[in-house]
Amino acid sequence: MRENTTPAAGQATAPAKPTAPQPPAPAAGTPAEAPVRPAGKRRKAAAAGFAASALVLAAAGAVVAAGSLLGPASNRDLAAVAATVPAGTSIGVCPGPARLLEGTQAGTDPQFSPESATAASTVTGVVLGSAGVLPASRLSRLDGATAVEIAKEPGAPAKDSAPQETLAGIVAGRATDQASVLQADPVANQKASAAAALKFSATDGDLRGMAATNCQQPANDQWLAGARTTVGRTSVLVLSNASTTPATVSLELFGASGQIQAPGSRGLLVAPGATRSVILAGLAPSEEQLSVHVRSAGGPVAAVIQQSVLRGLTPGGVDFIAPGAAPSTRQVMTGVDIQAPAAVTAMTGKSGYDDAGPALQLTVPGPSDAVVEISLYGRDGQKALPDGGVVTAKAGAVTEVLLAGVPAGQYTVAASSDVSFVAAARMSRGVDAEKESDVAWAPSGVRLGSQHVVPVPLGGVRQLVFGALDARASITYAAVTSDGKVRAPATADIAGGTTAAITIPEKTDGADVVGYVVSASGDAAYGALLLQQDGRNDISSLAFMPAAAGQESVPVALGY
Repeated sequence: MRENTTPAAGQATAPAKPTAPQPPAPAAGTPAEAPVRPAGKRRKAAAAGFAASALVLAAAGAVVAAGSLLGPASNRDLAAVAATVPAGTSIGVCPGPARLLEGTQAGTDPQFSPESATAASTVTGVVLGSAGVLPASRLSRLDGATAVEIAKEPGAPAKDSAPQETLAGIVAGRATDQASVLQADPVANQKASAAAALKFSATDGDLRGMAATNCQQPANDQWLAGARTTVGRTSVLVLSNASTTPATVSLELFGASGQIQAPGSRGLLVAPGATRSVILAGLAPSEEQLSVHVRSAGGPVAAVIQQSVLRGLTPGGVDFIAPGAAPSTRQVMTGVDIQAPAAVTAMTGKSGYDDAGPALQLTVPGPSDAVVEISLYGRDGQKALPDGGVVTAKAGAVTEVLLAGVPAGQYTVAASSDVSFVAAARMSRGVDAEKESDVAWAPSGVRLGSQHVVPVPLGGVRQLVFGALDARASITYAAVTSDGKVRAPATADIAGGTTAAITIPEKTDGADVVGYVVSASGDAAYGALLLQQDGRNDISSLAFMPAAAGQESVPVALGY
């Protein structure tokens, strides 16, 4: 049984031991809406961030090349010099709402049917400022047209602003019917701290359930695990290009039997400001486990998989599968909610319900098998898996490990090996085969550091879930409210080898809680946002996004 209490900014359940909150930081209100700037200027500013690193490296290369023309080579080398990389624009790309597929002709993008009568999609975003200044920021359409101006170009801070004053620009539950982009410009050559999340929900139709995802930072290399293309399962890969450069995307597909060579998986063009949808069943049909490696040349892309389940006439859930951490020898997923084992066993024993229970999927992209040790950390410590928790994951393939027999509760799942691999954890809600259920995937996350921005969609039951692996970790979390204030932080002490949940209040001092600023110290800790709904089987899990990097530099070595 889960036990939660709710102070002003949430309260950790055992084994968390809340300590006295730190003094509150002064806050300011959300800036008023401002006139819209031309889309071309905004897109050029965003493109400058993508190109900044390339310009620095190109300039360094030109110096080296010029030096080689001045005379014969010698053995003299100069000490490497750190060249500062200009901070880029913080960008989060949100996919459009989940939609049902209609008939599709070969070689064309999928066609989508109208949404259900109750379907709703909203975007919630948080942009942090400091010293009385908010970075210029906005929520835009993918083509660059501004939907919400969060803050204008930053000016000088007010004379009476405290040096450490933290402000927040807010987009609270804004309805959306298409892909959108949260952008925040750098301030004083520091990348802005900003993040957004999309939430979809419906109480009727075949997409009944809830799907939520973080709005992704575009990248040229990313992994998505958890797709399925068997009968009744629909997986649509959605690629969005928010840059001004065309992107050429190639897909590597991995199934239970190995890598899949699929005609049509290479050279997919995604135009600037456009979205392209790919039906994965057309590339890899009848796959019970499917992982996708997305690589793009040219512009970076944001990738997400819309996954839905229909078991006969009964809706089995909808989810957005987001990219997880890159291949590594350790992967950690938190916010994994597991139902009572007896009910799960009875459910998964029915025909067509084998994917209705909790599981871990491991993808090994390299040529060597991986011996993977799996650990589950719950509220009261580590829980043993029936098979001992050590499995061999085949090279170049996807291996599924059932998490059956584990007591009900919320867990952090850690997997480690001496061979790099990719991982994601599946969870579900609903144990009655006659009623609709829902499914969600928890991608592997990043170790928590300083000032992670966690957007929190409005409505339903919302929890921050933290896991500490080997030793004790201290978590500081401060609520961000819809009036633009960052509230006084609270601290939770998480014992090593445990998972703690903190219930998020609906409001604080009369204002909606729309996000958190989270920092961690001590041993390795991980976090996720778990979303559910009272009276329904809706569920979704969002891993915390990486914190904004400070000013970066690259070493440039010269010699002659």
